[in-house]
Amino acid sequence: MKAQSQRPKEREDAIEALSAAVEAADLAEKASCIVPAKIAFGSAGVLLTLIKVCFPSFRQDLLQVHTLPGPDGE
Repeated sequence: MKAQSQRPKEREDAIEALSAAVEAADLAEKASCIVPAKIAFGSAGVLLTLIKVCFPSFRQDLLQVHTLPGPDGE
């Protein structure tokens, strides 16, 4: 039961960490005066935002390996 009750808190913490990382990438992009660095920080911010948006819909059971029974039904 303890592991089940900690999952929502862990997800909230992960989403908060992603939000902080997106903000940091945005600030770094604005503060940088080097064009390649601006591009890199902008791309990182977009990627982190994508991860943040997709993270709540990500289900742990999608990572499970699905196997089909063999000829013997095993």
